[in-house]
Amino acid sequence: MSPAPILLALALAVAVAYLVAEAAARMAHTVLRSIVPDDHERRFVDRPRNIVRLVVLIVTSAALALPAVRMAGYRTTVGGSPEALARWALDAGLRIAIIAVSAYFVIRVGSAGARRFEREMSSGTGLDVIERTKRAQTLSRLLQKTLAILVIGVAGLMILRELRVDITPVLTGAGIVGLAVGFGAQTVVRDVISGFFLILEDQVRVGDVAVVNGQGGLVEAVNLRTIVLRDEQGTVHVFPNGEVKTLANQSKDFSYFVISLPMSFEEDPDRVVALVTQVGAGLQDDADFKPHILAPLEILGLEALDAGQFSIKVRLKTVPMKQWTVGRELRKRLIRAFKEHGIEMPRPTMHVYVEKAGPGNSL
Repeated sequence: MSPAPILLALALAVAVAYLVAEAAARMAHTVLRSIVPDDHERRFVDRPRNIVRLVVLIVTSAALALPAVRMAGYRTTVGGSPEALARWALDAGLRIAIIAVSAYFVIRVGSAGARRFEREMSSGTGLDVIERTKRAQTLSRLLQKTLAILVIGVAGLMILRELRVDITPVLTGAGIVGLAVGFGAQTVVRDVISGFFLILEDQVRVGDVAVVNGQGGLVEAVNLRTIVLRDEQGTVHVFPNGEVKTLANQSKDFSYFVISLPMSFEEDPDRVVALVTQVGAGLQDDADFKPHILAPLEILGLEALDAGQFSIKVRLKTVPMKQWTVGRELRKRLIRAFKEHGIEMPRPTMHVYVEKAGPGNSL
């Protein structure tokens, strides 16, 4: 038999499969593009489109190949009955491919949607943008992980059922194992529940500076089970959410830089307060620091009276995470202003008493 009809039939099958794959890829591209319109995120659109096109092309070509060869008059016994093989490819095989592609597509759509949510929450100007961005980043990562686990689990069970694998024992065994693990993993369950409420109540977000159980650091991840901090030395600290006893968020909504200025009794408190207020106003008028300062410097008053000195407490309201940058500049300007106006801060003194020896005493 001449191979020309067979090659023509296979070429026709591949052409039809390509048209089907291109239609599926265009549909996937349209859906993803509506979610991710930004050109900087094209990899979240192009990569799924190419994968969908390739998988649909392979599956459709395999499903159409045997019927096309049969129509060309060629008889084959590959895999036993060609009709049965073609029927399986068009029935269960096609459904398996659709389940796999759909699962991948749903995960990618979920990731794209989460990124769009994160980007839209980060748009605009003002102080609340920082808070919205942190909240969006935390929720986005959590939703992506949860969606991927759920979709992969459901798709895996559906594929096993298409392969004629009885999943009832699997589900029953999973239920029994889950019950047994639940009794033995009460700590994990406690951590997950605590993490759920920690995220729901918006207590801490990715990017915050927080002190957890006495340990401070930058929040790198907020998971359902753990919260991850990195301190200023680069050390990573992981705390189970159920073990979080104290949590202090130092960068939520706004922050304060607070400092106590010790002064000698020889200095006039009113003069010192006027100078500190002047320095604070100059710092707020500086173009480099004005965006970080939310309110004029506050003089909280005389805080303490100690031996030979008194203390003036001041504070400055800043945007989150900028209290240390503004505070360092404020310290530098205060030192310079005190030197220019002859104001000296108290110095540590040591009193030495010398007892002169009398006639009846000896040193």
